[in-house]
Amino acid sequence: MSTLKIAIQKSGRLNEESIQILKDCGISIDNGNDQLKASASNFPLEVLYLRNSDIPQYLIDGVVDIAIVGDNLLVEKGKNIKVIQKLGFSKCKVSVAVPKTFQYNSIKDLEGMRIATSYPNTVIEYFATFGMTVDIHQISGSVEIAPNIGLADGIVDIVSSGSTLFKNNLKEVEVIFKSEAVLAVSPKVTPEVQSIIDTLQFRIESVLRARKSKYILMNVPNDKIEAIGKILPVLKSLTVMPLAEEGWSSVHSVIDKDSFWDVIDQLKEAGAEGILVCPIEKMVL
Repeated sequence: MSTLKIAIQKSGRLNEESIQILKDCGISIDNGNDQLKASASNFPLEVLYLRNSDIPQYLIDGVVDIAIVGDNLLVEKGKNIKVIQKLGFSKCKVSVAVPKTFQYNSIKDLEGMRIATSYPNTVIEYFATFGMTVDIHQISGSVEIAPNIGLADGIVDIVSSGSTLFKNNLKEVEVIFKSEAVLAVSPKVTPEVQSIIDTLQFRIESVLRARKSKYILMNVPNDKIEAIGKILPVLKSLTVMPLAEEGWSSVHSVIDKDSFWDVIDQLKEAGAEGILVCPIEKMVL
């Protein structure tokens, strides 16, 4: 039987969330400290813990079949690699930042400046869209320190909360693109492995759908059920069960987490009482 090989960042911000989503898919990974390779005990899966910057090439070469990786890295090193699922975590921006004291008016102010970055291809392509060139200083690690030590006039790097920029007296002036973790697939997968990928992706979609939703149940007067039904986004139709108290029913549905409070306010105004909200572990459609 074929085994699916998946690459995951060895350490850093993507590692824990990548392992967690596999666990949420019911996959048990037998890994110990400092292992570079581990197998799943209940799914045909082998995990390779790799340096983040190496993952695109491993996909291109077919050494691994799929990977959980930031799409910022694919933009830089693997544009022809197919993304089959956005995963919704490890969100960040790839941004241009300059010292706080720099008087910035437009992108043209950066013409010919020294830019420190770990993403040289991204930087070249971005400034080329404006007909501009910059002097790139490719470095890895602490890019933010470059302007403070005189190595560069500005940087291009990933930005999450912005706290690192703040600590280094930098300000974000341009967002090149937004990034998040994605499931990427090698162009060299076999049909047998593709079947396993399809199974894994189905599980991941069920987990992500559940993360975005909440299960809601409430007590509703029977003459208000139709109005409540117009408020609630439902999978097919409301679940309605009569209560012991005559004229009342228990109404169950699923709501989107992002619109949660707006929906709750509307339900209360429409006559719903005793509203309970529960997390959903999996949602299979």
